[in-house]
Amino acid sequence: MPESVPVSEQPYPPGLMAVFDVVRRLRAPDGCPWDKEQTHESLRPYLLEETYELLEAIDSGDESKLREELGDVLLQVAMHAQIAADEGRFDAVDISEQEAAKMVARHPHVFGDREVKNAEEVLRNWERDKLAAAADRGEAAQSVVDKVPPTLPALAWSLGVQKRAARVGFDYPDAAAAASGVAEEVAELEAAATPEEFERELGDLLFALVNLARKRKVNPEDALRAAGRRFVKRFKALEELASERGVELAGAEPAALEALWSETT
Repeated sequence: MPESVPVSEQPYPPGLMAVFDVVRRLRAPDGCPWDKEQTHESLRPYLLEETYELLEAIDSGDESKLREELGDVLLQVAMHAQIAADEGRFDAVDISEQEAAKMVARHPHVFGDREVKNAEEVLRNWERDKLAAAADRGEAAQSVVDKVPPTLPALAWSLGVQKRAARVGFDYPDAAAAASGVAEEVAELEAAATPEEFERELGDLLFALVNLARKRKVNPEDALRAAGRRFVKRFKALEELASERGVELAGAEPAALEALWSETT
């Protein structure tokens, strides 16, 4: 909300529902032509884009940016809710109430009398309760790993699959065991004799590294992105250093490049 415009003069009431009221107005018959044309499908790329911008804001530690990007994600929710409401299927209230009911049902240790020892037990209970509920509804059994969207980036998808499997007890006992699994995969990668074997073993190694990261409570996507940012920072410093010394990177000897790299931080 622009600071120069008093709340009393805004074309919507203040509070949590403000963005939902704005979206309702934008999609009204006399609203915005672009907003009125949007569908769940047309908004897919915007939701993905806003999600990544939110993740970037979280990484930046910039509170103002975080608040802005959370608002942009909320706008996407408001748009999808209004599209459904326009078609008479459901609205924002239905979404909120359904999610609240689901959260209450998933937290009997908070809203009921069940006791849990730790977060891991909470997750195991979730999986058990969901399987029991599905059986009560007469639904066919579904693998726990099928719950992870296959459209996720590979690292995030692998992490999700491993977390789901761990909830039903299929997991390394500790980080040391996961590290041993990484060492085994490294040896198998080194022994790969064909391009096909190398690709397979490389995939197994990456999957094992995700497992180790999970056991050490590190998000592999975040770790890799941070490593990439460190590389970009050092490489830019290397470029500047090479330019100052009149070194052409494309034609430099490996030893010269290594010497320049060692001077960067």
